[in-house]
Amino acid sequence: MSRPLQNRVRPTGEIVAVQNRGTLLGNRGGRIHSNDQEIVRKWASKQWICCVLEFNNRQRDVMGQFYTELFFLDEATAFAAGHRPCFECRRGAAVKFATHWAELRGRTERAKVKEMDDILHAERLGARESLPFESLPVGAMFNRDGATYLKTERGALAWSFAGYSAPVEISGQVEAVTPASIRGVLGAGYAPMLHPSAISA
Repeated sequence: MSRPLQNRVRPTGEIVAVQNRGTLLGNRGGRIHSNDQEIVRKWASKQWICCVLEFNNRQRDVMGQFYTELFFLDEATAFAAGHRPCFECRRGAAVKFATHWAELRGRTERAKVKEMDDILHAERLGARESLPFESLPVGAMFNRDGATYLKTERGALAWSFAGYSAPVEISGQVEAVTPASIRGVLGAGYAPMLHPSAISA
């Protein structure tokens, strides 16, 4: 088995090397890896996006000459790490995301990419909030007792690179991982794409 590349993203944003591939692709605005395919910086620009694995039959060398391809378990994971939907390969999702974003701010015209990227980047760099579990929207992720969880209608599912565990009951204060603006979009009705294990767990 070949050495796994350092291109899998935790909900908390760290980029590590594991074998599991995930269900979504993404990037952080350009190339952030060396010629030895090691991550050498955290981002290239504020444009952190999440994409489909295949689009228009395009073929790329992963971690090649151009931008650094990153992989996420699912969209909830990408959101937690501060990525938004891509307007090219996931246009429907991106328009819905930007529309909810604008509605939360009292506007009818969908939000512009620069506005969202500027706000999300500030939130990615800020401190995480301690919040009551009950206040988190479904689809948000949080830390509790050294583990990261996804909030669902059935309870909290512990996250791993392979998928989610069976639901458990959580109450009280938790450390929110999904950025505040994305929590708002989730609360407004955006349902993120989830790994199949979130349904079967």
